[in-house]
Amino acid sequence: MWRTFVICFFGLCYVCCALASDFGARYLGTRYVASPLGESVLPDDDPLIRFDAFDCVTFVETVLADGNVAQLNKIRYANGMPSFTNRNHFIETDWLRNNAHLVRDVTAQYGKVKSRAVTIDKKNWFKKNYNIDTKFAPETVQLKYIPYENISDIRPHAPVIVLFITDSDNIRNKIGTDLAVRHTGILLPTGVLRHASQTAGRVVDVIFTKYVKQMMENKNNLGIMVLEIKK
Repeated sequence: MWRTFVICFFGLCYVCCALASDFGARYLGTRYVASPLGESVLPDDDPLIRFDAFDCVTFVETVLADGNVAQLNKIRYANGMPSFTNRNHFIETDWLRNNAHLVRDVTAQYGKVKSRAVTIDKKNWFKKNYNIDTKFAPETVQLKYIPYENISDIRPHAPVIVLFITDSDNIRNKIGTDLAVRHTGILLPTGVLRHASQTAGRVVDVIFTKYVKQMMENKNNLGIMVLEIKK
């Protein structure tokens, strides 16, 4: 009986690890394209879904949606209603709030955290970048992150989403709003970061600890947030 239990237990662990490693694996090697998705109409006439190109955010979103356009719309848009102004453009405010049913901030479980206040000025961003007038008020949120110097070799039990946090005046001046999340990817239990890399030009697997060392080379890069994917 116990022998059967042990065999079943470790067999189950093996299957779970295999499934975790396959999380988004079908898209490995797919090319990187900035902002590949849209609403199929102007001002962004890119398609609602595609599988031949990703940026870092659309890669994570497509994996979470399991390639289903209806699920992807629920992730990308407030109330799942596709429109340019209704899109969750900013992870810091729109995306995290509107996907609270899907993800949970578990950053503090993986290291000592600091706080970064970020003010998203969507009205100014829409006007500066697209000449669109909106009535959005500036919104300030506090993001908890683990500073890079406090990060060890994180090995989650299941795939998690990692948000890479920055603080740059150059970004604020360029796009017309503050911004904290500069990149995102999926951290696997094996210690591999799976992400759509602009540098590599495609979706790749990299060793998470090595990637952290690269990020630390830029003084504007602060650390990471970790999001648990709810079952």
